[in-house]
Amino acid sequence: MFDFGIKDIIDIFLVATMLYYVYRLMRDSRSLNVFIGIMVFVLTWLFVSQILEMKLLGSIMDKLVSVGVIALIVLFQEEIRKFFYNLGAHQRVRSLMKVLSFGREKDTKKQYKETIMPIVMACMSMSRGKVGALIVIERAAPLDDIVETGEKIDANINQRLIENIFFKNSPLHDGALVVSKKRLKAAACILPVSHDMHIPKELGLRHRAAMGISQDSDAVAIVVSEETGRISAAIKGEFHLRLSAEQLEKLLTEEMNQ
Repeated sequence: MFDFGIKDIIDIFLVATMLYYVYRLMRDSRSLNVFIGIMVFVLTWLFVSQILEMKLLGSIMDKLVSVGVIALIVLFQEEIRKFFYNLGAHQRVRSLMKVLSFGREKDTKKQYKETIMPIVMACMSMSRGKVGALIVIERAAPLDDIVETGEKIDANINQRLIENIFFKNSPLHDGALVVSKKRLKAAACILPVSHDMHIPKELGLRHRAAMGISQDSDAVAIVVSEETGRISAAIKGEFHLRLSAEQLEKLLTEEMNQ
């Protein structure tokens, strides 16, 4: 007689949940067809080896599965990295880490204030002059690979320096400015561009680059439009459009204190 208990229900639920999140991850990374192909192969393998009990074909597929695990790790290394990053960046995990670092909370808030205000003031000044800008603020996930694509600065955060970097005749105005650990780390950095079809068509390449880095990391990306002077921010794959100085300061303060 087949026993089916509460542990089996939990087991099925956990597997279904895992497959659902893998499906979402593959869908967002445009690898959905590959995921479907893998699922078809796994189901065929189970059907052949467990139900039909075809020993020769089953043994061949067993070898393919054992080698295929390594191939999948290589093929989907970015998706796997993103999965574990999202797991570590989950709100409950971050809340636990915040509790553990409670003793440093006041100092951290002061540091965020020193970081945020010069950026907000620079963005407002560039907005009035319709100077295009793209600023990426690093949080928990390091952006060393992005910094390596640009020109290293390693300077204190300063409103005038930010404005000079994005001045239209400046050789560093193209690309992104990366802010890390209260320092202007590098300028003219190259960001991954999002190919999300839901991004409004009126938003340009700077906005797509901001969306791309916000999808690949927990960084906050701020965009000043060269055409309209409007300020936007991309956070966790979502846009916050037409921000005022107060809204931008509040948004950055809330996000950086999480």
